[in-house]
Amino acid sequence: MNPPGEIAVSIIMPAYNSEQFIGEAIGSVVQQTFTCWELLIIDDGSTDRTSEIAKSFAAQDDRIKYIKLENNCGASTARNTAMDIAGGKYLAFLDSDDTWFPEKLAVQVSFMEKNNVYFTCTSYTKIHERGANFGGTVTARKILDYEGVLKRCPGNSTVMFNTQVLGKFSIPDIRKRNDYALWLQVIKKAGLLYGIQQPLGCYRVRCNSLSARKIPLVAYQWKVYRSIEKLPFGKSCRLLLFLIGRRLYHTSGDFFRRIWPETALEGRRAH
Repeated sequence: MNPPGEIAVSIIMPAYNSEQFIGEAIGSVVQQTFTCWELLIIDDGSTDRTSEIAKSFAAQDDRIKYIKLENNCGASTARNTAMDIAGGKYLAFLDSDDTWFPEKLAVQVSFMEKNNVYFTCTSYTKIHERGANFGGTVTARKILDYEGVLKRCPGNSTVMFNTQVLGKFSIPDIRKRNDYALWLQVIKKAGLLYGIQQPLGCYRVRCNSLSARKIPLVAYQWKVYRSIEKLPFGKSCRLLLFLIGRRLYHTSGDFFRRIWPETALEGRRAH
C-alpha cells in the first residue's frame, strides 16, 4: 500500500493530565494490525504522570513521538501543533482517554483506498470510566454531507481524512467543540463523510461529562454556528434546538445505564 518507510497514517493525540487512561490509549495504537503509522502525542502542559507514561512508550517504539507544550493552551493548539508536523497520507485522531480495536486502522485505510474516498468515520462502542461496556453501539451514518455533519458530529476518535487530497486545516482556537469545527472545514472540502458501520473503537464516558456539565457546550456550539460557520440566526437556532433535543435524549439514556447497567441490553443506537 505504501513504500517501505513511508508513513501511511499520522495519529494525533492531545493529552492533558491523562495519567489514568493514556497508557491504555497508546497501547491500543501499538496493538494495531496495520503498522505503517506514527503517533504524535502533544502534551498540553500536564502536571501529572502523563509525560512519564508517554515517554516510556516512545522509548520503546520510534513511531511514537512525544511533544510537550510549555503551557496549557487547549486541545485546538495541541491538534494544530501535531497537524503541522504530521507526515502521513492520512490523519487520524485519538483522544487520550479513548481506545481503538486492533483492526481499526487496517479496516479504515482499506475502506478508503478501495472506495477512493477521502473523509471517513466509524461506529464505536461506549465504555464506562472504569472500562466496562456502557451499553450499545453508536452507529455511524453511511453518508453525510455538510448539512448532515452540522446535525451529527462524528466521534472524534473515529475520524480519518486524506491529507494528500484535502490538505491540512487550521483548527479554530476555541476551548470546546474545536473538533466539530474541524470536521465542518473538512466536509466542505471533501463533499461527503462516509461512515463505516463496524464499531472500531471505544469512547469513554466520563462521570464529569454527564448532564449539567454538558450545558456549557451549548455556548461553544452557538459560536461555531454563528462566528465560525457564519450561519443565519434562524438556522442556528433550529440547529441548536435539534442538538439540545438529541443531547437530552442520549444523556438520559447514559444516566439510566449508569444506574441500571442491564438497560444496556436495549441494543444499538443510531448516532
